[in-house]
Amino acid sequence: MTNTMTEARLNECLALVTETLEDMKAKNITVLNVENLTDVMERIVIADGTSKRHVRALADSLGAEAKKAGFMPLGREGGSDSDWTLIDLGAVVVHMMMPQAREFYDLEGLWSSPESLAELVATPREKKAGRRN
Repeated sequence: MTNTMTEARLNECLALVTETLEDMKAKNITVLNVENLTDVMERIVIADGTSKRHVRALADSLGAEAKKAGFMPLGREGGSDSDWTLIDLGAVVVHMMMPQAREFYDLEGLWSSPESLAELVATPREKKAGRRN
């Protein structure tokens, strides 16, 4: 990945994310360093919301605060009635989830194990005999 943020800017973004989530009473905030596991991002932040409404409020607040600080969100996934909402800030991707969704998808377990990630990588199918390229 071409580093889109300096180390100082990355730390500023992480501080903004964690402070905003704490101010909004998010639970179990976790920051994962994934820069050696993927070229797509450098950090993943995962936080629990107490209800679907709380998850939406966390995402709304974080999006607004990020924009004010000059971290333009590249995207947002998860609807108004979703138990999981993601905000992509480039080098930092933030997942706000209901505890049940967090337990089910186990992002911490997935991203802490390069072996688990390797199992998800699609392998090309072998060419069938007699087919043209």
